[in-house]
Amino acid sequence: MRALLTTSSTDATAEAFVREHGTVVRTFDHRTQDSGNVSWLVEADGRQLFVKSAGPIELPAGAVVPYLDHAGRVALLENAVALARSCEHLALARLLNVITTASGPALVYDGAPGELVHVPVDQRDDPASAYQRFAHLPADRMLAVLDQLIDAHVALADAGWVACDLYDGCLIVDEDDRLTVVDLDTYRRGPFLNTMGRMFGSSRFMAPEELTLGATIDQRTTVFTLGRIATHFGTRLTEDLGRFVGSVEQAEVLRRACQPDPADRYGTVAELGAAWNAGRGPT
Repeated sequence: MRALLTTSSTDATAEAFVREHGTVVRTFDHRTQDSGNVSWLVEADGRQLFVKSAGPIELPAGAVVPYLDHAGRVALLENAVALARSCEHLALARLLNVITTASGPALVYDGAPGELVHVPVDQRDDPASAYQRFAHLPADRMLAVLDQLIDAHVALADAGWVACDLYDGCLIVDEDDRLTVVDLDTYRRGPFLNTMGRMFGSSRFMAPEELTLGATIDQRTTVFTLGRIATHFGTRLTEDLGRFVGSVEQAEVLRRACQPDPADRYGTVAELGAAWNAGRGPT
């Protein structure tokens, strides 16, 4: 493990270096995702690390063609490094090291305890899935996770970052209700213009401007996505704010956050966070 935490560059590929210096517990590659990235959960000296790479330049036969080429994937990893170095928060995945390898950068993160909330579509109705179990946490535990999610994005927005492709696949929650937000490679400094039309993301949580070519993407977009995540899970997947697990005041905060017109939302993530905290029910 020492090499993974201290090495700055190597002539080996990311995969060769990881396998030489740790025990690979799990691999995330073209068999489980379509990004083109290859990542590993690695164990060494009783500690778990998560190592993310841009994957090979030449993809293996049968792999789904990713939406970005190798250079594009490297650029997103470099963006993730910039984000991690600009903002520290307990709910953000902790970047420990960056290794320059023959196949591009390898980002070494502290292993995040817990389970990923996201599951494949065909598993969302399974009561035993992480998705359903998270959605049905006791109210106080659900609110504790949402507090961390909003607070982390207040910090990110203060550092200039706008959320992009934030969805339940970015949320890892452990048994103590500790949240770790992961995979923030596509976050961008904002505001900026939507030059894609449909941007990267899950349609369940995306703001209308993320689907509109030429629209402005700014903190109000982050406000919408946070509001949608809190509404989706905080209503036990019903989308009915009358059933929200928090206070009536917090439900109204989410209603405003999710307005289709950005002008009708909170203007900044900090404003959302302040309203959310002010709306807490009795403890």
